[in-house]
Amino acid sequence: MCGIIGYTGINEALPFLLSGLEKLEYRGYDSAGVYVHTDDGRDMLVKEKGRVKDLEEKTKSYDLSGKSGIAHTRWATHGEPSVANAHPHVSDDGRYYLVHNGVIENYKELKQTYLSGVVFKSQTDTEVAVQLVGKFAAEGLSTLAAFRKMINLLNDNSSYAFLLVDTKTPDLLYTAKSKSPLLVGVSKSANVVTSDATAMLNLTKDFIELQDGEIAIVSKTDVKLYNEQGEYFTRQPFHLNIDPQAAEKGAYPFFMLKEIDEQAIVARHLIQHYFVDGLPHIDDAILNSIKQADRLYIIAAGTSYHAGLIGRRFFEKWAGIPTEVHIASEFAYDHPLISQKPFFIFISQSGETADSIQVLELVKRAHYASLTLANVMNSTLTRDVDFALPLLAGPEIAVASTKAYTAQIITQIILAAAVAGGHTELQGQLSRLAVDMQAVIDGKDHIKVLADDYLVNTDRAFYIGRGADADVTLEAALKLKEISYTLVEGFAAGELKHGTISLIEHGTPVIGLISQSKMAGLTRSNLEETIARGAKTMTIVTKNLANATDEIVLPELTGEMEMFGPILEAIPIQLLAYYTSLGRKLDVDHPRNLAKSVTVQ
Repeated sequence: MCGIIGYTGINEALPFLLSGLEKLEYRGYDSAGVYVHTDDGRDMLVKEKGRVKDLEEKTKSYDLSGKSGIAHTRWATHGEPSVANAHPHVSDDGRYYLVHNGVIENYKELKQTYLSGVVFKSQTDTEVAVQLVGKFAAEGLSTLAAFRKMINLLNDNSSYAFLLVDTKTPDLLYTAKSKSPLLVGVSKSANVVTSDATAMLNLTKDFIELQDGEIAIVSKTDVKLYNEQGEYFTRQPFHLNIDPQAAEKGAYPFFMLKEIDEQAIVARHLIQHYFVDGLPHIDDAILNSIKQADRLYIIAAGTSYHAGLIGRRFFEKWAGIPTEVHIASEFAYDHPLISQKPFFIFISQSGETADSIQVLELVKRAHYASLTLANVMNSTLTRDVDFALPLLAGPEIAVASTKAYTAQIITQIILAAAVAGGHTELQGQLSRLAVDMQAVIDGKDHIKVLADDYLVNTDRAFYIGRGADADVTLEAALKLKEISYTLVEGFAAGELKHGTISLIEHGTPVIGLISQSKMAGLTRSNLEETIARGAKTMTIVTKNLANATDEIVLPELTGEMEMFGPILEAIPIQLLAYYTSLGRKLDVDHPRNLAKSVTVQ
């Protein structure tokens, strides 16, 4: 959940390191640090608590002119956010500098066994790693051998993306990964190491993916790769066809608003990609494997889990396959009885979600078939499954997921239709849906007024709905709580009387989602029950189910298209969260204590 950048080349390293950190800040922003080997031979380390901009300001007080360096932005796991705990960390003899993303589970045992005489300067597990490298090198091992020996001491539950510099050869970057993402970018002027390709698109679009257990030695002109057995091998770079401007805010004040606005465009991209001659087109091998299954298991976390809840309805209703949706972190250690012919579907924005990767390892050992839906191809979850499908949402930078959520739902809809044997009306339905999505987006000014009135000055709120709307309440609650710090619950409206209604007081906001005709009247009755106890209610309703007093009216969805209600509802719930956070003068894109890619368990 931290961001790593390394540069070795012919130009000044610091601008690339700092700009890369800024683009990786979604991965963590408790503290940041940079190491540069200067042109006059000095080893310069600058660290700061807080955001990358705070580090950047601090670097102005130092001469950091040099052609190689490493940098890191941190999401704290061991030790509080502080300068001492910020990366890079330094070996006791000052020879090695190291940054790390992941968790070393057995760091206390390693510290006690090997490093009892070392005075530690931080509370982190990472410092144990760099001190071990320093110790083994001092005992006579080469840097590569010391690096490998340290890695081999980590237990199986540990995760890491390491980037190491030896001050004796400062233009070489030593890097390795397991269960945490890391790429090597190659160009004519420099080679780089990065947690996410989008951080280095201003330099290169060509990247070499590292796989678990591999080590790379990166110079400004060459990349040497070694497998777990220490054997040298080569791997061709892949080309990433992404416009660097797609990862920029442009004229928007925050990435989240930009990404909300892009959702109709993403829907159209999915239609263009997945339809041929008016029918959904998915590779036959994927369809045949799913059709052979007696049960589907959707594995995901957070927003992706909520998208899976919506997708389940399409797999069951259209494809006729029983489907379960599971939280990855729970399934990994407490899974249910598995059917005879299961098929696993992993949903992830980043493709690097640690808990989902843990489940995937179990699935692979059992030889079950698997598919990943991800926004980042060439990621662990897309590489290690049998099949993978892209979400085509483009870079999503804000911590709160928006366009990836709707892309996940639409992709599942297309997949379910393809498994069912095709759906001659679906392309037209989704095209109309994209138009309706744009209409909702264009009405954002009205939603800002409602957020200011209902939510900016409250400390609690509730979302209720029934059927698919109940699934959306979970995502609505998550969006509002994660970026506005409001205590929010989302749940099935019928559960109100089973406990939660006791929390309703005068002025408590209760927001009802209504897109399912069969249950619309019941949800309205539940809202009336909260009004009787002083609640301040708001409704988000499709036009065909609306009345004159509803606050947010969405385009009409009737017949089969009623099933698409959650996609339209997603936009106002996202905008309500955005404008509530904005009204409280919070950092919308970087909420406290969170990070975009959850790469530790």
